[in-house]
Amino acid sequence: MTAQNSNSAVLQIRQLDAWFGQHHAVHGVSLEIEPKTVTAIIGPSGCGKSTFIRCLNRLHEEVPSARASGQVWLENQDIYASDVDPVRIRRKIGMVFQKPNPFPAMSIFDNVAAGLKLSGIRRRSVLREVVERSLRNAALWEEVKDKLTAPGTSLSGGQQQRLCIARALAVQPPVLLMDEPTSALDPISTAKIEELIQELKREVTIVIVTHNMQQAARISDKTAFFLMGDLVEFGDTSTVFTVPKEERTERYITGKFG
Repeated sequence: MTAQNSNSAVLQIRQLDAWFGQHHAVHGVSLEIEPKTVTAIIGPSGCGKSTFIRCLNRLHEEVPSARASGQVWLENQDIYASDVDPVRIRRKIGMVFQKPNPFPAMSIFDNVAAGLKLSGIRRRSVLREVVERSLRNAALWEEVKDKLTAPGTSLSGGQQQRLCIARALAVQPPVLLMDEPTSALDPISTAKIEELIQELKREVTIVIVTHNMQQAARISDKTAFFLMGDLVEFGDTSTVFTVPKEERTERYITGKFG
């Protein structure tokens, strides 16, 4: 069985619902994510943004009493099909969280190589090549190339977040999810991450949750506005921010509520 949808979309979401126990957090969301784009998910706190993207790589169900229904198609496969291994899905759909979370007992090198080793790759030459490429892709190589054996936690907050991005990139996922990746960072580190996102979209499809309207306008190609678990509006970022179709979108973007 294959998705009866646009051939150009890398992720196709159909009637996605999510619950925490009895709380219905995401309501029947359908949208398509185009390849090698940045899609921003915006909306007030508690509107279902983070829950939605955690459903896209089946992390949501790791929370006790949480569940989801609907379809999420990746490469003509419904990731919620009964025969699909969630761990394999998470290798294809990487995740970067709000707070940098390098593995505390591991070196910079081993942080990046962790996913490769879990996949059974042990040859040191292969690991070295992929670690360097991933750190370069995360714009971190020049800063850490002489201290790869140092703990990942020895880096600054912004460097730790780029290390987490390098770790996610090492297994070459076609999609990278980011849940407010700059909210804990200073302005200089935030600017570096934003520049990095623009570089990465040449190779990777990115979906980013952000509470920062200016950030969404700066870095995204598409924007989805969520409110109280509903997808209110989805379209080109320039259109959503300048001539939104929905009054609720306009009121949120102009700061009339939030």
